[in-house]
Amino acid sequence: MRNLSNALFAGIGVWLAAGLPPANLMAADLKTDLVFHADFDSSLDARIAKGDKRLYSASSYKEQAAAKPGLDGTGVELAPGAGRNGSGALRFRTKNTKAVFFRAEDNVPFDGANWSGTLSFWLNLSPDQDLEPGFCDPIQLTDKAYNDSAIWVDFTKDDKPRHFRLGVFGALQSWNPENLAPDKNPAFDKRLVVVKQPPFERGKWTHVAVVYKGLGGNGSATLYVNGVSQGTTGGIREPFAWDKSLAAIRLGVNYVGLMDDVAVFRRALSAGEVKRIAGGKF
Repeated sequence: MRNLSNALFAGIGVWLAAGLPPANLMAADLKTDLVFHADFDSSLDARIAKGDKRLYSASSYKEQAAAKPGLDGTGVELAPGAGRNGSGALRFRTKNTKAVFFRAEDNVPFDGANWSGTLSFWLNLSPDQDLEPGFCDPIQLTDKAYNDSAIWVDFTKDDKPRHFRLGVFGALQSWNPENLAPDKNPAFDKRLVVVKQPPFERGKWTHVAVVYKGLGGNGSATLYVNGVSQGTTGGIREPFAWDKSLAAIRLGVNYVGLMDDVAVFRRALSAGEVKRIAGGKF
């Protein structure tokens, strides 16, 4: 597999030879702003990490303090040759109910009052054929839960086809002080970006990116699938709060399928930069 950080400079020589202006040299900025990248080519460890590079697992997120590096006791494995370009990927063989995560501290630049960044990753699955009953969150950024200082994407449980959604929620006590359940709280659905017919297929890699900016102030987040914007959720004004020792890049909550190239950038990328990553051109 072509490594993301190395590929970020691909094409720069061509641009220079063509006399293109410096504004088009996005690859250099992307490399500078890439703070975390797990390519799963030959190791569970992230290849680029500002914090802890190791992948951890535990029996549940309630038992996260007892987590150990590696995937012992889970149905998750490093899968050589199953990745996007013939190298490795992370395979979730059965419905994953364990905690599988990278520590977010320093790997996800966080500011509770003005949080911006980009989360990028690839999935390979048929949601309607591969997923077992229930909601499935391929990825979450949080220290607590999906509705409390969290960014996540999920597949719904009852829709046919399953919908793909982005959710962004600040401190629970600020946006939902009564802690109402989602089905009893209209404010929950208003925060979502929903893709009713997502393009995921088994045997096909689909790129997903979440670009978030200004969270904790008057923030917004945009969901991209294969480089195309699916919508933006805005007006996110409540603060975000993390215990950084518990904050995690949670992978594959109830997920079944393949995952590859999980990356975090320190800033909100432009639509053109997301499209460039989705196209494998950096």
